[in-house]
Amino acid sequence: MIRHGVEFPYVHDIAELLTLLEKAGHRIPESIRRVETLTRFAVFTRYPGIAAPISHEEYEEALKLAEEVVLWVQEQFETQGGKRPDILPKK
Repeated sequence: MIRHGVEFPYVHDIAELLTLLEKAGHRIPESIRRVETLTRFAVFTRYPGIAAPISHEEYEEALKLAEEVVLWVQEQFETQGGKRPDILPKK
């Protein structure tokens, strides 16, 4: 967002941040839109006891979604002529 001059509030609401990108003219693939479900982890993991612990399946799905968005962001850098940031851990 900073790179494209998109002003944004300091929030943990992924849906709101994706909407700001769309309003600035960026296409958000449906597969990336699914990461909106990760917003709940921004609050619940910061304040234990607010909600029930997540299951192992929820953890695996959240991790998969997070990795998808990291790969998408890396592709955005490449397609816009920038250097692909290496932000995923090596497997």
